[in-house]
Amino acid sequence: MANTTALHTLIELANKDADEAARLLGIALRAGEDAMQKLDLLIQYRDDYAARCQSNLATGISTTHFNNFQVFMQKLDHAIVGQQKVVSDAEQRVALARTAWQTCEQKKMSFVTLVSRAAKETQRRDAWREQKQNDEFATRSARHKPTPS
Repeated sequence: MANTTALHTLIELANKDADEAARLLGIALRAGEDAMQKLDLLIQYRDDYAARCQSNLATGISTTHFNNFQVFMQKLDHAIVGQQKVVSDAEQRVALARTAWQTCEQKKMSFVTLVSRAAKETQRRDAWREQKQNDEFATRSARHKPTPS
């Protein structure tokens, strides 16, 4: 079994890696949330703008204003599609960051498991040695006892 000091060093390194992966996951999650909020704002703005235009159409607007509305709505739709791509990319980065963090955690836990197994093996060997010493002591004691006459 590997030296427990070396395993403890590996655990420390794995902890640092897992902490860094968790930090990066947090950054990715925040970026994803920000992208989603921007998308929601764009959609809300588009809906509000469309509602305003609809009410203006009911009261009557010029063809120039209507054409401007259509051009601006196309720009908003284009911005929404672009922001949906940003959200999709952010979700992919979150998935990758989560996988990296999980991998680091699994690696750390495998080292912890090895340390635990090494400790159990050491305890088992110590118990075996102690039992062997007790048996040898009992055997010597039994040999050196005077027999009753």
